[in-house]
Order: sequence, then C-alpha cells, then structure tokens
Amino acid sequence: MISFRTFVVALLLSVGPPALAAEHGSGDPRYTIQNPPAFAMIGDLLIARPLLVAATVIGAGVFVVSLPFTALGGGVGDAGQALVVDPARAAFVRCLGCIGEGFEQRE
Repeated sequence: MISFRTFVVALLLSVGPPALAAEHGSGDPRYTIQNPPAFAMIGDLLIARPLLVAATVIGAGVFVVSLPFTALGGGVGDAGQALVVDPARAAFVRCLGCIGEGFEQRE
C-alpha cells in the first residue's frame, strides 16, 4: 500500500514547480507568460539542454576557426552572436521547458 507521503511527493513531482508557482502568482514573468507542462520540462532537461551546450561548444570552435575571415569581412559581432551567444543563452538562461523567447524578461 502506498503511503500518504509517497503519494504527495509523486503528485508534486507530476505537477511541477512552475505550475504551482503560476497558480499562486509568484510574480515571475517567465512563468506567467509561459507555463510549460512537466513533460516539456523533462524533455528540455534531458534532450534539448545537452544539445544546446554541445552547440555552444561547437559554435565556439567554429567561431575561433572562422575569426580571421570574419574579421576581414567585418562580421565578428554577428558571427559571435549567432555561433556562441544565442545557443548559450538558450542553454543557460531560458526557463526550463519554455519555447521560443521564453528567457526574455517582460515587464
């Protein structure tokens, strides 16, 4: 027989913290704009974040290799933004389970 404590823990884990925060009005604009379900958060944590970290590392390597050519063309800032900053921002700043521009603070 399942104990009451185990049932409550399983229920809280299935609901997810952002859903609870949105119900109680945490005031965090990331969770009031987008309220991702638990399966989206799990998929983001296990699949998307590792791929985005790998894309950041690979993009940094490509940026360093292409730096002489982009410096001659004057596009160092654009190349750095596209190859390093954007994937890093999506990997480390975006809220868990959010899609699109969920990491921007909106007031």
